[in-house]
Amino acid sequence: RESIEILKVDRIDHGNKAMDDPELVKMIVDKQIPLTLCPLSNIALGNVKDLKHHTLKKKLDMGMLVSVNSDDPAYFGGYVNENLFAVTKALNLNKNDIVKLAKNSFISSFLPEEKKEEYLKNIAL
Repeated sequence: RESIEILKVDRIDHGNKAMDDPELVKMIVDKQIPLTLCPLSNIALGNVKDLKHHTLKKKLDMGMLVSVNSDDPAYFGGYVNENLFAVTKALNLNKNDIVKLAKNSFISSFLPEEKKEEYLKNIAL
């Protein structure tokens, strides 16, 4: 919470404990602060015991601006595609979920706004 209130961050990497604080969740949703999630590293580090219990889908359904990312892929065994495939299978994500995650990845990127818009208009349902 202090990262948002004091440091005024505009993106949070991981955010694994965000769900523990309902007020923080509301703040993240209201401000649309991106959370970059790294499912395979969460498993490797013991943050989540099984991908079926990962909070990605719940966060997505709550309106959080989440995206799937890799975290040191050589060490944790998965680039973005492997992370996305694994979480799609484990959480039974549907096409709308995957499209939303793809859009969120561009929205939360450090690309210039005009580049984001260019990529976003090429993502369709």
